[in-house]
Amino acid sequence: MGRFSGKPLIRLLATGALVGIGALSQEPSVFRVDVKLVRLLATVKQPDGQLVGGLNKEDFEVEDSGIKQEIALFERQTEQPLSVTLLVDTSASTAKDLKYEEESAVRFLRALVKEGHPDDALALYSFNHEVTQQTGFTRNPKRIEKVLQSLKAEAGTSLYDALHFASDALESRQGRKVIVVVTDGGDTTSAKSFHDALRAAHRADAIIYAIVVVPITNDAGRNVGGENALVTMSKSTGGRTFFPSAGPKLDAVFTDILRDLRTQYLIGYYPRSLPPLPVTKYRTVKLKVHRPDLQAFTRGGYYGE
Repeated sequence: MGRFSGKPLIRLLATGALVGIGALSQEPSVFRVDVKLVRLLATVKQPDGQLVGGLNKEDFEVEDSGIKQEIALFERQTEQPLSVTLLVDTSASTAKDLKYEEESAVRFLRALVKEGHPDDALALYSFNHEVTQQTGFTRNPKRIEKVLQSLKAEAGTSLYDALHFASDALESRQGRKVIVVVTDGGDTTSAKSFHDALRAAHRADAIIYAIVVVPITNDAGRNVGGENALVTMSKSTGGRTFFPSAGPKLDAVFTDILRDLRTQYLIGYYPRSLPPLPVTKYRTVKLKVHRPDLQAFTRGGYYGE
C-alpha cells in the first residue's frame, strides 16, 4: 500500500526511495507522444447511443492537422489487455453513499475479470486529503473487495493528486489504460493542479471515466465547478462523465462503462505530410466513420515534438 500526501508532493517508489515531483506547467489538455505512432482509442455509436463494435479498418478515416493519414494499426480492443485504476473518493462528504459505491465497485470488478482478455487487471486507490494505493494490479476480486469494505470517509478531497498518481501507475502498462473515478465532485486539498492531472493522464494514454455521485439534485450547494472540471477531463481523454445517484443507477453506470470497454477500437498512424508544428506544438486529430449514421468518439489532439 502506498500513501501520497503533503507539499511538496512526493512519490514512494517500489525501492522505498522518496523522489520529489516538481510542479508541472499549465498547458492545454492534450497528449504528448514520445514515439511517432499516434494511438487513438475510440468508440463508435449510433444516433440513439448504441455502441457499434463490428467495424473494420476501411470504415475509418483519420485526419491530423487537416491532412488525411494512412491507418497503420487497427485492432478491436478485446484483443488487448485492459488496465483499470479505480479511484474511490473517501473524503468526509462521501460518508452517506460510500457503502453503495463500494458495493457497486465490487460488482464492476467481478464483471471485469469474468469476461474479456485474460490479462485484464484492476488497481484500487482511495483518496481523501491523502492518496492511498490500496492494491496493485490484480485479477483477484476478493482482494479488492476486502479492502473496499474497510474504507472510511474522512477529511478533504485530493482528486487531482489521485488522478496524477493513478496515471503514473498506468504509464508503463501495456494495452488499454483506463481511470474510473468515483467521487461527489470537486477538489479541496490537492498539491497538483487540474492541468497537472490531465496532462499526466494524456501522457499515460489513459481514458478517464468520471462517476459523480450526485449529493443533491439542485445546483445550490453543489461543487458545479468541480463537476465541470471532470466533464472536461473525461471528454479530453475520450471518456465519459456520469451523474447517477447511489444505488441501482450507479450499477447501471458501471455496466455502461464495461460496455464501452468491450467495444473499443485501437487505431494508430504515423503522421505524414503535416504542416509545420504550430507554436503551441498542439496538433488536432479527427477520427471519422464513413457511414454517416455513425459517430466516432476519441481524444482530439496530441503534442508534436
